[in-house]
Amino acid sequence: MEEKKTKLNKSLSPINVWALALGCIIGWGAFVMPGDNFLRHAGPVGTAIALGVASVLILIIAANYYYMINKFPVAGGVFTFAQRAFGRVSAFICGWFVCLSFLSIVPLNATALALVGRNLLGGIFQFGFHYAVAGYDVYLGEIILAVAALVLIAWLSIRGVKTAGVFQTALALALVLGVAVVALAALISPKTSWSDLQPAFNPDFSPIAGMLAVLAITPWAFLGFDTVTYAAEEFNFSPRKARRILVISVLFGGLVYIVLNTVTAVVVPDGFASWKEYIDASKSLHGIASLPTFNAARALLGPIGLVFLGIAVLAAILSGIIGFYMATSRLLYAMAEAHYVPQWFGRLHPRYKTPVNAILFIMIVSIIAPFFGRTALGWIVDISAVGASIGFGFTSAAAWKYALQEKQKGVATTGLLGVLISVFFAVILLVPIPAFPGSLGRETYLCLGVWTLLGVLFYLGANKKFIGS
Repeated sequence: MEEKKTKLNKSLSPINVWALALGCIIGWGAFVMPGDNFLRHAGPVGTAIALGVASVLILIIAANYYYMINKFPVAGGVFTFAQRAFGRVSAFICGWFVCLSFLSIVPLNATALALVGRNLLGGIFQFGFHYAVAGYDVYLGEIILAVAALVLIAWLSIRGVKTAGVFQTALALALVLGVAVVALAALISPKTSWSDLQPAFNPDFSPIAGMLAVLAITPWAFLGFDTVTYAAEEFNFSPRKARRILVISVLFGGLVYIVLNTVTAVVVPDGFASWKEYIDASKSLHGIASLPTFNAARALLGPIGLVFLGIAVLAAILSGIIGFYMATSRLLYAMAEAHYVPQWFGRLHPRYKTPVNAILFIMIVSIIAPFFGRTALGWIVDISAVGASIGFGFTSAAAWKYALQEKQKGVATTGLLGVLISVFFAVILLVPIPAFPGSLGRETYLCLGVWTLLGVLFYLGANKKFIGS
């Protein structure tokens, strides 16, 4: 195992790291995907099967992350793994796309606060001047809310990983509690019936196509379990304990997705014959009725159900912002330390020993997003699944390479499987397949092309400035 003398404080406990991973896996999307994607493509049983398979595939990849954490317990995560195993070009490609994946989730979660205000708090933040961007109304009050959250969490992140870790742990526990209360209500409520899970699959798609559409977003859905690797340099415990943290985080994440989707399906409002009829009509409805998961919580427990689910949603949003602030800043810090980006990103706060400039950069970039609403962010978030696949693939390939050298057959097997799984994810995302609902849209391909071009230009400039000097 290779180590370097750390400049960061070792302040994260095992429960802090678990909270970091789970908080990044579960965000606003977990509460809207049942109505927006899962049920619309695969149905309740098809989604449960697809997410169960996805959890197993991610656990295979997580085994490779565990192996590499113990080999290189430093802040760079997959960037460091790619650099050590495959050199400078591979490391930059990997770091560039993973950085986009992580960075895009910060403003996405920040702008989701506006949706919480609109749907759970009676639109109290819809005040001041407003305007429309791509059909989405942007209000001054919602901009202030998102910016305030981004500034506050940046401040917490700068003050130290221990402070952020404690807050993250409290949020993760609140998230689990909120989901558990709603799930328990669904189990014992006379308003639910398992017969409402019919049809098991969405008849608009073949079962295979529907489940593949859910599998296609697996990298995005589970993006965040790998944030553990970026905090490795700040563990106050042995990296060997990370295996249990990774496994529990992935299983918890998969379970939360399945529970929320199933609860949404078994609570069918009056006037609808099935979840299928309700989901098809939900886009034309208004208020809570247009958000099937939230409507289910209200139907089960009344206003208190919305309170518990609202707490879970708020915890998921804030924990996602904290977690991806941490992961993205540590990635930029590692790239600066290796002279891939300006060393300005590698400056540590003199007192708190956190990458203060990287955190401020993330905050400034993210603050731009609330002024443009959420429409364009959807295109960037689609790319996050591609970036996650690249990170998964490089980590698995690095584990495969080192395991072959060290004659560790078990890790070599999971490494090879991880590479194949990552290629599978990339193919079903990037290759247009007729009549397949999981392929990316035209705008996403354009964004991907622009980001790739920027990466090429940035890499050439970085090499000229840092290597040639």
